[in-house]
Amino acid sequence: MSDIRHSLLRRDALSAAKEVLYHLDIYFSSQLQSAPLPIVDKGPVELLEEFVYQVPKERGAQPKDQSKDSVRQIIFSSLFSPQGNKADDSRMSLLGKLVSMAVAVCRIPVLECAASWLQRTPAVYCVRLARALVDDYCCLVPGSVQTLRQIFSASPRFCCQFITSVTALYDLSSDDLIPPLDLLEMIVSWIFEDSRLILITFLNTPIAPNLPLGFLELTPLTGLIRWCVKAPLAYKRKKKPSLSNGHVATKAAPDSAGLDRDPHLLYSKLHLSVLQVLMVLQVHLTEKNLYGRLGLILFDHMVPLVEEINRLADELNPLHASQEIELSLDRLAQALQVAMASGALLCTRDDLRTLCSRLPHNNLLQLVISGPVPQSPHAALPPGFYPHIHTPPLGYGAVPAHPAAHPALPTHPGHTFLSGMGFPFRPIR
Repeated sequence: MSDIRHSLLRRDALSAAKEVLYHLDIYFSSQLQSAPLPIVDKGPVELLEEFVYQVPKERGAQPKDQSKDSVRQIIFSSLFSPQGNKADDSRMSLLGKLVSMAVAVCRIPVLECAASWLQRTPAVYCVRLARALVDDYCCLVPGSVQTLRQIFSASPRFCCQFITSVTALYDLSSDDLIPPLDLLEMIVSWIFEDSRLILITFLNTPIAPNLPLGFLELTPLTGLIRWCVKAPLAYKRKKKPSLSNGHVATKAAPDSAGLDRDPHLLYSKLHLSVLQVLMVLQVHLTEKNLYGRLGLILFDHMVPLVEEINRLADELNPLHASQEIELSLDRLAQALQVAMASGALLCTRDDLRTLCSRLPHNNLLQLVISGPVPQSPHAALPPGFYPHIHTPPLGYGAVPAHPAAHPALPTHPGHTFLSGMGFPFRPIR
């Protein structure tokens, strides 16, 4: 039928309609010789609609768009893929201006190309683009963040990659690397509106056996966990109002939209959203046959996070920052437990005990490290299966205290964790 269509396109409307009817007469006469009731397939119907009823042909538009998309992606990659030479600075400068303009006019094809670029380019360049966009829309002109906020519905894929980039850029390791309030509020509003945004790249990308080093992760989960866990200590270091169970004594004034812009409340909402995403990950990993095989949160990335928490806890006066330290460790424990239970974090309990051994004592973290874990109820898994992260709980004998390291730390009495099972709280060294 495609050859017939090409010949019809060269005719006027009336001639083309007559030609269609002529060819259909031949087509159906041939079918009647082999079957009493011919099957009217899609090809003849489309010819009738296009050349008799004059309905514009749209069935070929998608392949044509896909071809254009492929060409556009190749050109974009050729223009802006870093080559490790002197031209890279010019490339990055031009790329920043192009993507910033695409955000301003909501040019979706450019944003989609930028999303692919962020996924395939070393992270060191991705954070440069992220910084350029943050400068343009969160720092230079007050209120311009609303322009950046609107691309949430236009290109969710770009938004996901952008979040991954800015969490790599702003790691809260210093006061200069705390995300601007406008940026934080925008990201929290995106994720709180639809937490699936975090998983878009993972759900729509073929998973390679070995993910390349030095590139952005498949999801921004690790970076968002870092934000939530370190925020209480980072803001305390910056001499912000202290936290108390996730809240503050005085709240910032609401903005013009009536939204509370208190950063501590924003991080609390973000932490809740991250936990909710982690809870549904097990289903997605199982559907992709990756449950227990692919860790979206790498244990190696948890090591520097725990070290930074320990450093900040030592740096801040424990007497004046006890609430912040407790909140930070509570969030860490919750993230670790839910990530392990969902299969997003693959590690052993021994690994966790070693990793967290230098952290201040925290009851919730103690339970995560040493407590028994229930069997997974996931129907797609064989009976009794659970990832190797869940090693049998330790023996319930007491662990010797370390008076030299913590002379003021009291001995914690045994408590009942599960019915009929004694479970001693043991201080983490």
